[in-house]
Amino acid sequence: MNSRFVVNKKNLNRRTSAFSGFALALLSLLLVNCQSKNEQKQAMEPTITREVYGTLADGQQADLFTLTNANGMVVKITNYGGIITQWMAPDKNGEMADVVLGLDSLNNYVENNPFFGALVGRYGNRIGGGSFSLDGQKYSLVTNNGPNHLHGGTKGFDKVLWTAEEVPGDTIVGLKLTYVSKDMEEGYPGELKTEVNYTLSNSGELTIDYKATTDKPTIVNLTNHSYFNLTGMKRDILAHEVTINSDSLVEVNETLIPTGKLIGVSATPFDFQKATAIGARIDDTTHVQIKHGGGYDHCWVIERADDALLRIATVHEPESGRVLEVFTTEPGVQFYTGNFLNGKVSGKGVTYTKRMGFCLETEHYPDSPNQPKFPSVVLRPDATYHTTTVYKLSVRE
Repeated sequence: MNSRFVVNKKNLNRRTSAFSGFALALLSLLLVNCQSKNEQKQAMEPTITREVYGTLADGQQADLFTLTNANGMVVKITNYGGIITQWMAPDKNGEMADVVLGLDSLNNYVENNPFFGALVGRYGNRIGGGSFSLDGQKYSLVTNNGPNHLHGGTKGFDKVLWTAEEVPGDTIVGLKLTYVSKDMEEGYPGELKTEVNYTLSNSGELTIDYKATTDKPTIVNLTNHSYFNLTGMKRDILAHEVTINSDSLVEVNETLIPTGKLIGVSATPFDFQKATAIGARIDDTTHVQIKHGGGYDHCWVIERADDALLRIATVHEPESGRVLEVFTTEPGVQFYTGNFLNGKVSGKGVTYTKRMGFCLETEHYPDSPNQPKFPSVVLRPDATYHTTTVYKLSVRE
């Protein structure tokens, strides 16, 4: 009886030991799987990092922020000028390439930047004669583009150091930039408090959200001046196929200042209502507007019933399959084809010659302060300037 009991107890101990070993192995496997899933989840979360980019002449430090989404898309932005210095995106084969023109260092951006990637203000585009009147008072601005004022002046928003704050998230990652422009800075009235938020989503959307308030009546027209080349700078942009959802544009004179008229694009080199290669009609100088712009450097009019976010343009590069879509709340978009790039600027191993990049600058029309029939750009102390633009990169097989 006792002997049988001892034998059974031994068997039970063996079974218990075997079961414990199995349970321990199973638990270990579950822990490994859980850890693996956590690591995978962590690896797929969007991230933002900060590094020192360089030092400005006044001793201030500029930083470079790297935004990475869950699919490995990378956008780099510096708080000097809010400049987008890099945008790495896949082609239809999954090969990553940089699709924005840029320079190699902070010093290069300071010394000679043709607005690559820049955050432009207080007024993007041109103001005729470098002056405007507001509430009966005339304001004089620097003339830094022939007889006209361009992109905020000698030291516009593209040449100042913005205060930066990282904005992490689960599905998006962002960078908040703020800057206070003093009253009469570059000739503009009113102290303007400006906030610009860049956010990168996992679906490849870079959203730029602009806000501003003022303590005196002033004018505001902010935009981003990134130059795109969806080949990854392998060649010029003439084969890119462009669609612009607009049937009219702002007519300009020989110095690219609006005449006050809006003209139809149908049956002209400016008709991009259906996808058309940039190079198909860009040199058709039988049209006087092509002569004035040296190609495309014009503001297309976006017909809208309200300020809802609309897709206003699409660009497809056939060989890479990359697609850029542009959405905005703005009433216009300046389509510029790098006509003034002349090979004197280089970066990223590329010499930037004519038509190596294109811009789609969402904005109010050029010279709006002097054109009473154009949508107003006046901001008063009881209001908030708020506009949003989205650049979305994807691929088409």
